[in-house]
Amino acid sequence: MTSAKARTALKKYFGYDEFRPLQQSIIEHVYAGHDGIVLMPTGGGKSMCFQIPAVTMTGTAVVVSPLISLMKDQVDGLKAAGIRAAYLNSSQRGAESHGVEQAYENGELHLLYVSPEKLLSSGFFTFLKRRRVCLFAIDEAHCISAWGHDFRPEYTMLRQLKSAFPEVPVLALTATADRLTRKDMAEQLGIPDAKQFIASFNRPNLSLEVRPGQKRREQIVRFIRERPNQAGIVYCLSRKQTEQLAEKLREAGYNAEAYHAGLNADRRAEVQADFINDKTLIVCATIAFGMGIDKSNVRWVIHYTMPKNLENYYQEIGRAGRDGTKADTLLFYSYNDYTTLKDMITGGGNAEIQLAKLERMKEYAESLACRRRILLNYFSEDHGDDCGNCDVCANPPERFDGTVIAQKALSAVARLKQSVAIGMAIDVLRGSSRQDVLKQGFDQVKTYGAGRDMSTYDWNQYFNQLISLGYLYVAHEDYNKLRLAPAARRVLFEGETVELVKFQTIRDRKKQEEGKTAKRAAAPRTRGSLFDALRELRRTLAREAAIPPYLIFSDKTLEEMAAAEPTTPRALSRISGVGEVKLARFGDHFLQAIKQYAGTSDAAAEEPTPRVRGGASTDPTPDHLVTYAAYRKGSPVREIARQQGISPGLAYRHLAQAYREGHELDIADLLPEPAIDWIDEAVRSLPSGAGRKDVLAYIAENQREGVVRSHHLELAEAFRIRHPLPTAP
Repeated sequence: MTSAKARTALKKYFGYDEFRPLQQSIIEHVYAGHDGIVLMPTGGGKSMCFQIPAVTMTGTAVVVSPLISLMKDQVDGLKAAGIRAAYLNSSQRGAESHGVEQAYENGELHLLYVSPEKLLSSGFFTFLKRRRVCLFAIDEAHCISAWGHDFRPEYTMLRQLKSAFPEVPVLALTATADRLTRKDMAEQLGIPDAKQFIASFNRPNLSLEVRPGQKRREQIVRFIRERPNQAGIVYCLSRKQTEQLAEKLREAGYNAEAYHAGLNADRRAEVQADFINDKTLIVCATIAFGMGIDKSNVRWVIHYTMPKNLENYYQEIGRAGRDGTKADTLLFYSYNDYTTLKDMITGGGNAEIQLAKLERMKEYAESLACRRRILLNYFSEDHGDDCGNCDVCANPPERFDGTVIAQKALSAVARLKQSVAIGMAIDVLRGSSRQDVLKQGFDQVKTYGAGRDMSTYDWNQYFNQLISLGYLYVAHEDYNKLRLAPAARRVLFEGETVELVKFQTIRDRKKQEEGKTAKRAAAPRTRGSLFDALRELRRTLAREAAIPPYLIFSDKTLEEMAAAEPTTPRALSRISGVGEVKLARFGDHFLQAIKQYAGTSDAAAEEPTPRVRGGASTDPTPDHLVTYAAYRKGSPVREIARQQGISPGLAYRHLAQAYREGHELDIADLLPEPAIDWIDEAVRSLPSGAGRKDVLAYIAENQREGVVRSHHLELAEAFRIRHPLPTAP
């Protein structure tokens, strides 16, 4: 078996030209008949590591998955790509499962998905031996380890596989496993010497943000308002939270539903199906939701409360942006959330391990360092640079002498006889006239009103810091009352200074959010009406095919279509994610939509007879030089684009590339007359490292919206490479 065959299958079935990091190495490892442990982040391409061998090796690959909904989802996606796949689990009736078994025995399946219970049922190994099994893939393999965050005792029986099928390679795959879990996985599966393939856990397309847990519902509504028509998940700790939040969002005009174990099976299936099929955009759910979903166009994930560990957190935020395009994550955190989770874990199974993991989660939420570095380091990935795409990087903390603030807080706790929780202590400091404050006589203590110059938000931040610094602690066993730690005495009586971190005030945060909103409004939309038209077409085709929309094409593929505007089948086939089967099944529909958007007739978009990009041509000339040659002969850019079956924007980018390589071109003829001056002005005015979107936004803000486009920037950048601006003496 060769990697060339794997590459051919990658393009044929999945529409990709290149493997992601490690995928090819893993596939070749399987071809050699070796066992392996694969650790890849959610959306990193784990499934491809066993799906490509399945369609290129003799026999059937058996995939063990604990999630019935994931089986159906993956099988539907594989069938849409032209791959023969089926599943066996408890959801099927006799006739249906018999049909799948018959297909397996007849050698008609590339892949067979089974549940652990089905695999280990009486006589199933004998059934499997009637045909050749080329590979066992154990998905969600962390479930086999007691060190894992989702341990399932029945998974430990999977060690029988290696003794029953000693010659068949076993591939254990997971998205979340620390060092101890990976080692235990290998031992439990009977493959202790299996090679470990650990992909980068860095998901740079995911923004990471943590906010204090005040007025969460109001903040969530604002968050969603800034992301219209985007699918997202809000993870909640309790059933009640999911119901209340979903109701709140519906009142605000959003299509939201609750999902939790208290709903009957039919209702849960309905909510999940509506979300997968884009009928419901927002789901407020307990942590079980999403494990069986491979939906690629989730654009944001919010945690209403803090998860129990970083593995769960990483897995759940990983359900956003699986297509590789930008997605946002938001975690709300409060110390009360932490104490609630601690109480839930204490006394349960694996309590010591789970409490240690909870502490790591808390440290992440309270961190003043780059959040991505913390996550990557947790999964044993050395990442020395700050990411620039988390809230800490965007707003580095400023430290100051917070001794007076600390003295007020500690004094209040002392004068209240260490008998109240954080909320009441803050009310007293702010001089609240609430009935329960007055009834208990707290308005008579000396510190009553001593902190009315700061908001509740700020006081929450500073109390949490004082707890983290060891001046206070929370008595979980006594209704979470605040207690003075020994270190508090040094601050109150011995003159010790306290350094705190200056957090944004509510006014600062509001101002910053208003600035972000204004910038979004000013910036040109990256997803224009063509993307929206293609997304609507995808939804219609999905309904007709009875499959989820994202199984037709991902958002990322639609964005590439909208950018390149292909008008021929050959040009469309070069879009990432457009494989042979999907091109034949759906290509004409999308080409027609693109032509209608561009106002191009069918006759004008027919396959041209001259040399065309790609295809069967033997001309070795690179595409951008073909465009350049045509332009030098005097052909207009739009005519060149039509002839080559590409968008005008891509044709301009070809010319920019040719100019960068030293070919002669009069750039000024390709740009609006003052465009280079405007672009130069924007570059000089913006901070170092600003991207193209920032430049376009700056130009738009100066009443030049729509004049300068992204391809103009590429032309201008090419010009400045060869003609740099003079530097100041």
